Amino acid sequence: MASTLDAELLVDSGCEVGEGPIWDLGRGELVWVDIYGRQVLRYRPSDGRTSAIATPSDVGSVAVRRSGGLVAALADGFWVTEADSTGWRRIAAVDADRADLRFNDGKCDPAGRFIAGTMGYDKKPGMGALYRLDVDASVERLLEGVTISNGLAWSEDGETLYYIDTPTRRVDAFDYEPATGGISDRRPWITLPKETPGSPDGMTIDTDGGLWVALWGGSAVQRYDRDGRLDVVIRLPTAHVTSCTFGGPTLEDLYITSAWSELDADDRAAQPHAGSVFHVRPGFRGYPAFEYAG
Repeated sequence: MASTLDAELLVDSGCEVGEGPIWDLGRGELVWVDIYGRQVLRYRPSDGRTSAIATPSDVGSVAVRRSGGLVAALADGFWVTEADSTGWRRIAAVDADRADLRFNDGKCDPAGRFIAGTMGYDKKPGMGALYRLDVDASVERLLEGVTISNGLAWSEDGETLYYIDTPTRRVDAFDYEPATGGISDRRPWITLPKETPGSPDGMTIDTDGGLWVALWGGSAVQRYDRDGRLDVVIRLPTAHVTSCTFGGPTLEDLYITSAWSELDADDRAAQPHAGSVFHVRPGFRGYPAFEYAG
């Protein structure tokens, strides 16, 4: 039987859709995005300070650059900032003429490429795709026919990519080619039972090979061990849980983002901290976030 823990409120950020948390190891800060608020947020546990950087359009995900600054998947492509700068520069356009599409979740792979996927604003089936931004700013489409491109995680050896297209209610696995960033042999890895409330959204992986899956509409983050068995449930006081990441000095703190989007007035009143960041120490440790090498 799965053990159960409760997450606690950490940052009452009020994001319409808080997403894509990563831990900036160099600065000792949690970084995440407010998609429709068009901002990248930073929280520094050492003093409780929160800051924000505005983005030119809706921002689906973000990662730290090895050279300094950030890389982000915005509505019309991939953008970067330089070290100690808040000015954005587009380095690759993707579906820039499609006002009905936007980027969603994304992360860097072990080699420093940025992988991110798109979705339709109306969530129409099959409109999205998964893309790879290489270190030379070239872009390759890896997967088509995606509806809501979401969680990403790599196995310790970098040879397996775990991936979520939310409406499938699955975590799929791909063979991943570390040298090229190519994917192949898609297969179901975890399928949520019908009785599990919510749908899989963002996720992260721990050093024991467990996948931590946020459940949109499920008020929880669930851990599945390396054999796909559910063994930990993190409960949250809000329905729309979007993603999670390990951070802190020892990478033992689990940070969890959420959203108030799609809650009606009664639900918002009952969930006053929807859109906030939550925290728990579940007894596992994560990996440092990979950084963009371009």
